[in-house]
Amino acid sequence: MVLVVLNTAIANMALPTIAQSLQVPPALSIWIITANQAALLMALLPCAALGESLGYRRVFRWGVALFLAATLMCVLAPTLSWLIAARLLQGLGGAAVMALAIALLRQVVPSQQLGSAIGWNALAVALSSAAGPALGAAMLSVADWPWLFAVLLPFGFWVLLSTSALPALDGTARKVDLLSMALNAGAFASLVIAVGVITEHLVLTAALLSISAIQLALLVKRERQKEAPLIPLDLLRVTSFRISVIASVLCFAGQTAGLVALPFYLQHSLGQEVLITGLYMIPWPLTVALIAPLAGSLSNRWSAAWLCSVGGICLATGLAGAALWPLRENLMTLVPLTMLCGLGFGLFNVANNRNMFLTAPLSRSGAAGGMQGTARLLGQTAGAVIMTLLFNLLPADSAPQFALCAGASLNLLAALISTLQGMMRVGQVRHDL
Repeated sequence: MVLVVLNTAIANMALPTIAQSLQVPPALSIWIITANQAALLMALLPCAALGESLGYRRVFRWGVALFLAATLMCVLAPTLSWLIAARLLQGLGGAAVMALAIALLRQVVPSQQLGSAIGWNALAVALSSAAGPALGAAMLSVADWPWLFAVLLPFGFWVLLSTSALPALDGTARKVDLLSMALNAGAFASLVIAVGVITEHLVLTAALLSISAIQLALLVKRERQKEAPLIPLDLLRVTSFRISVIASVLCFAGQTAGLVALPFYLQHSLGQEVLITGLYMIPWPLTVALIAPLAGSLSNRWSAAWLCSVGGICLATGLAGAALWPLRENLMTLVPLTMLCGLGFGLFNVANNRNMFLTAPLSRSGAAGGMQGTARLLGQTAGAVIMTLLFNLLPADSAPQFALCAGASLNLLAALISTLQGMMRVGQVRHDL
């Protein structure tokens, strides 16, 4: 997970440098990120299905190997087209890691300790997210951009060798439906491309969204009667799992809107320099890293629904405070507000993920992992779209504050949904008694 997250974080940091080095417009360089994100969305659910059919370790290992080969292609990329293709392959390999990591954890960790394991996993992801930009900036100060990818290769080879320690359980040997995989890939590819051109080509965006919806409808119709569908309709019929997925999409959309809006708010509205902006962004991921193991331990003992409610409210309060507090008078107030955001996200994400996985049968852990990753990426995509639309509709000075408020509203809604889930469980227990 660290390998995949670091790759994303350092690539985001390097976009301006890569654009200048390859002599391409900055707008085109965005496709370095878009290609990776599209591949992840296209491949998460198929990788989950392959993992269940062929065995989690085997598909996980193939994913790491493909990721490494694609990373080497990034190092050697002479043109933007080459680099975009390599990033697409990186996303396909990374999807196997993201879809199957926690499914593999379920094979080696008792269910009563799964919350703690997910907490430590969240710690690793948060620290990687926090360290990625700093590591990327430090390396770009002494080396050319290909070295950002080259440094991942030794780490990646160590990961590949270490996969032999993972449990080698046989898969179900279920036949994989290639047409369903193609419809899934087409639906998500159309969606991501539509998001990429939404502000420039409205007609094309509408056409792509229609194509995505049609392919998704055909996929659902094709998979509806299957025992283990590619889109886990069997899991989504379970109320607790469905609510966790919806809450996850809302939480990640709100968090992404906030994370994208804060740098613009600090630099454009409050007149801060890039270095100061970066320093004020650090408390958020660091607090997530600090709280994640504790959240994992708490989720083993307390109701996941109520932990999600508390986490969503904390994150919403932090985002609303950042938008509405008069920060010009005392910018240091932003530190406890971003720490509150990190606290809320850490509590919500760990508890929600634990609930999602424990709701799914052990044999469907791969599908649960694919759905969890899909919900996260859909939320992040929605958050970025919200920010883009607000920048196009509102003045640049006020758009970030509206985006922070939008993020707060989405997380408040996620908290409300989680609260309703907790109340439903309490009511069910009383009914049983």
